[in-house]
Amino acid sequence: MTKSIAIIGTRGYPSYYGGFETAVRKLAPFLADCDWTVTVYGRRKASREVAAEADPRISQKITFGIENRSFSTLSFGLTSVLHAVRTKPDVALVMNVANGFWLPLLKLRGIPTLVNVDGMEWERAKWGRLARTVFRLGARLTAKFADELVADAKEIQHRWKVQFGRESTFIPYGGDEISPLELGEELRSRSYVLVVARFVPENTIHEFFEAADRLAKEYPVVVVGASGYGGALDEKAELLDRKHPNFNWLGRISDDARLFALWQHAGAYFHGHSVGGTNPALVQAMATGAPIVALDTAFNREVLGNDSIFTSNSPMDIYDSIVRLMESESLQEATSTSNIERARSLYSWSSVLEKYQDRLLCLVERKKNKNRP
Repeated sequence: MTKSIAIIGTRGYPSYYGGFETAVRKLAPFLADCDWTVTVYGRRKASREVAAEADPRISQKITFGIENRSFSTLSFGLTSVLHAVRTKPDVALVMNVANGFWLPLLKLRGIPTLVNVDGMEWERAKWGRLARTVFRLGARLTAKFADELVADAKEIQHRWKVQFGRESTFIPYGGDEISPLELGEELRSRSYVLVVARFVPENTIHEFFEAADRLAKEYPVVVVGASGYGGALDEKAELLDRKHPNFNWLGRISDDARLFALWQHAGAYFHGHSVGGTNPALVQAMATGAPIVALDTAFNREVLGNDSIFTSNSPMDIYDSIVRLMESESLQEATSTSNIERARSLYSWSSVLEKYQDRLLCLVERKKNKNRP
């Protein structure tokens, strides 16, 4: 029997913006394969960029909102929820605790909700006091009104239990295993330093750029990412790109094959994310076999294991850790092999998608049982 689902809280389908979008690109076609009717709510600009890659079975519903950093999630979330309230799907998958403000509307309509809480958004340095307060209140409302929660890291599970008294299901992000890819003529395998990240303070981009000013004198440095809104970090990347012939700022990349090849052939991939749970870029980098230097956080240790290479956020420590990896072919290959094996055993997309469907089916069945006379 066909079941219907609304996916709310991402930039759309297909989109390459971040972790939520990565999950939805995988989950939406999987659910369609399993006889679900899938509607993904999104934004016109994000969906238009890669519309040709969309699975025709996925219904894309474009809604409207205020397109800026402070109000986009709340405003687009509201218009998406209002539309879902009218169409009444069997279940809603909601991304981002900011949408906790609108969960009561779905509950009043009898639409069960599975909410991916992501990281502790109110701890992110990019937000001001008002935004942090909004996210914190959204988390409280999510804890109160969501039917079930998904945490993408065990550390996030623990924090939600302690801070909000809510249990959650651990479902991380997955990684695609890939065959050997061609890198292109401009770079040599294992010869360059790579970073892939959104340009926000909590991703340690400023500190990496300080280290890269020195690294680029010794190795090619490749940077994938941007802020999306301009600002000081974009300006710094542009300055380094002009200053060093070895520094290559590529902006955002929506071509998976190109990005995966960059990870697969990197000599050292720096992952500086300091908040959040299981980061999808980190998991995918592991699956491609990238040798990784990661910021020392509970989240990164959970994903990589304690035997990986970790660093503080000091630019000098970042530089020293990367050079240590770049100067040792044996260490590069050992960490590459270890990362592939760990990703294969713990972070496969097939397992992730099955777990999502299991929780969604449980919510649909619970709703049916509740409505039976």
